Amino acid sequence: MPDWLLYTGSRSRHDGIDRLPPPPPWRAFDGGPLLPPPSGGSGNAHQATTYRPSDDAVQQVNAALYLRRPLLVTGPPGTGKSTLAYAVAHELGLGPVLHWPITSRTTLRDGLYQYDPLTRLYAARDGDAPATDEDIGRYIRLGPLGTALLPYARPRVLLVDEIDKSDIDLPNDLLTIFEKGEYEIPELTRRADPSADVMTADGPGSRVAVTAGTVRCNAFPLVVMTSNGEREFPPAFLRRCVTVELRQPADEAELSAIVREHLGDLADRSDDLVRRFFERSASGTLATDQLLNAVYLCRHAGAADRAALADRIMRRLGGPLDDD
Repeated sequence: MPDWLLYTGSRSRHDGIDRLPPPPPWRAFDGGPLLPPPSGGSGNAHQATTYRPSDDAVQQVNAALYLRRPLLVTGPPGTGKSTLAYAVAHELGLGPVLHWPITSRTTLRDGLYQYDPLTRLYAARDGDAPATDEDIGRYIRLGPLGTALLPYARPRVLLVDEIDKSDIDLPNDLLTIFEKGEYEIPELTRRADPSADVMTADGPGSRVAVTAGTVRCNAFPLVVMTSNGEREFPPAFLRRCVTVELRQPADEAELSAIVREHLGDLADRSDDLVRRFFERSASGTLATDQLLNAVYLCRHAGAADRAALADRIMRRLGGPLDDD
């Protein structure tokens, strides 16, 4: 592997992120005080340690890290678009992946933070807590994007899953946040003392201090945005992203290696199912995880007609409908 690669796809933990050089002058951020890297694994150990990235994916991940730019990952279902985020977080020791699933109703604020004034009001009414400025942080929780932009000493990994399902305005809204590397919490900035300890997306008990009502990053996060190609993105958005397109395994040998990574000895004598997968995928889209499910089920079910059982699991996701 070239020496410049921080993420190598080796699946072994190492401290390569410490060799990340300073950012380009136009992508430097100075948020603080610095927060220590979060503890814990990526959040999906099996996927992270069995993923086999392409050389192109490895190169583009490193380009995104060096340039402090979001990574837009496209490709068919089952090619590992989401898994790539967990694999990078695992290898580079960047802590749990912050997962932000996108729907057509998702707004930028959903990713940044949530404020719950009703719960605050009810608590004050019931005498559980006074409705004072000092307690407002108890009712503000940062979202996945908002947490990723905290001033960590090392970049967090943020998975923005299925960005192509978003409202038409969200990509441009994200572009503004990615360029600034910061955001305001108006509920704090309107106070006489715009500082508070707020909750983060890392779970119960995880709190950070926000001062002056503003969150500004220090190490820009590795933002992995996945897309199934259901829409086109504005040129202004695309030119500020590093892009990579993942593909399905090219041949039976590559696919068999993936099956063995996931299932170990259970993958023995699965060549017929791998071959069946390729035959069926010629007339309609199939995802690799369908094959994994079929191999696992056929190994344990002991069915006499493995092909028929596998076909029921490996139903095509596109193209002509199955006859069965």
